[in-house]
Amino acid sequence: MQENLPKYTVEVRPPKLGKPPIWAKYGLYISVCASWIPLAIIVRARYSRSPDPRPQLAQDMGTMPKYKEQQSSDVFIDGRADRLPIPGTVARGEAQEDDHYYRGYETEIDPQTGLRQPKQKIDPKTGKGETIFYDTFPQQVKVNAALVARGQNRFNIYCTPCHGYDGSGHGMVNERGLELSGLTDPDAQKPEATWVQAADLRSETVRNRPVGHIYNTINVGIRNMPAHGPQIPVADRWAIVSYVRSLQLSQNGTVAMVPENERGKIKAAPVTQPSTEPAKTTSEK
Repeated sequence: MQENLPKYTVEVRPPKLGKPPIWAKYGLYISVCASWIPLAIIVRARYSRSPDPRPQLAQDMGTMPKYKEQQSSDVFIDGRADRLPIPGTVARGEAQEDDHYYRGYETEIDPQTGLRQPKQKIDPKTGKGETIFYDTFPQQVKVNAALVARGQNRFNIYCTPCHGYDGSGHGMVNERGLELSGLTDPDAQKPEATWVQAADLRSETVRNRPVGHIYNTINVGIRNMPAHGPQIPVADRWAIVSYVRSLQLSQNGTVAMVPENERGKIKAAPVTQPSTEPAKTTSEK
């Protein structure tokens, strides 16, 4: 009997679900899209930069109360938040135990204070102590054309304003200083400024100084010349020393210094005597 009946009257059909309402369909779409928003914000924060600090749920060292540069503090008796280094403190890797390379003169440890001080020898003529400067370049410095070229580059930046490009001591700053020192303040009836002539690096006095002395002058200064050590690295200081020596040699060299096989290339140049007549000027009309 059942064989003759239609199939749909015998088998149980599962109930068919009706179509979801339109509001549920769009609500699902909106929820899926909204779930991507946090991911987009995370990706944007990951690859973008902002001057504002990132939000932090817990305080850490980035937002902790602290003193900034040049602030005052009631904690210390001098009222300064910035503290000077503790005497004798040495940064890691900055021991600078090689006197020849880092200072240019010999040093010794004072047994009473434990501090490093210049080693001196007594001059038999004056009876005064003199610092022992090294007269050779340290082994870390290889004097070659590249070093002299580097020294010329640094010399033109730091030294020419006072010493000039030729080392004669007639740089633009020196000439302006001499000009100002010649003026008189009408109110105070005294010179506008005082100025000390910059040294001629080609002079016999500087030529006779050891290379360590010249290096020390660049490092810590001498008399009115300020220290350039904070601006010039150690290697560049020695490069400048090599260029100063080349300037001295260029102005005071002799034929005996030239190799014999090269002396034939030297031609005597005519010597021009400086004129004693005043320079002619044209008056403006």
